Amino acid sequence: MSASLSRRLAAEFLGTFFLLATVVGSGIMGEALADGNAAIALLANTIPTGAILVVMITMLGPISGAHFNPAVTAGFLMRKDIAPGEAGAYVVAQILGGILGALVAHIMFELPVLQASTTVRTGPGQWVAESVATFGLMFTILATLRARPQAVPMAVGLYITAAYWFTASTSFANPAVTIARGFTDTFSGIRPTDIPAFIAVQLLGAAVAVMVARAVTEEEGGARALSNKGR
Repeated sequence: MSASLSRRLAAEFLGTFFLLATVVGSGIMGEALADGNAAIALLANTIPTGAILVVMITMLGPISGAHFNPAVTAGFLMRKDIAPGEAGAYVVAQILGGILGALVAHIMFELPVLQASTTVRTGPGQWVAESVATFGLMFTILATLRARPQAVPMAVGLYITAAYWFTASTSFANPAVTIARGFTDTFSGIRPTDIPAFIAVQLLGAAVAVMVARAVTEEEGGARALSNKGR
């Protein structure tokens, strides 16, 4: 029996909450312990992010599909795997969960709760990186659902771990993450004025991935059914 919408929204909220608490919190911790070494700080930010995705997708995938990402939800909407109203509700839950996760990370590290990032992340390189990062994430999800659905949690966690390092933007690949990171002036932040362009290219990358996955995997409806059941 599929979960009720309220349970699915709770799962999306919780999953995105813990994702952002991890992204922001590990960024704060990593920067504090790295003694000025940006590579070490980024590594300390990367590993927990990939790990929490494996955990959250494994636990909550059977309930909501574990999107935790408006671009992923938009991709499944494009495939008609989720109704428009439900997709909109998913996105609201994701954004709210993400913002709360960032704010709670500030509380845990005894920082001012309300912040606005001053970290500049803009320009063609950053935009291409975000498009590529989100394309790769969406393609990973769809292709793995087709080939080995039980491996999706690990595949997504490993993909994001890798994409932190091979993309110039460190792979936000998620509009909810992008918005929430605008609320933190710490290691993982993004200046609010840079957010709209990031979101636009993320959605573009996800849309292209849906089309490419359809062509490459020649899937008919298998991934759709699996997505509806959850990961």
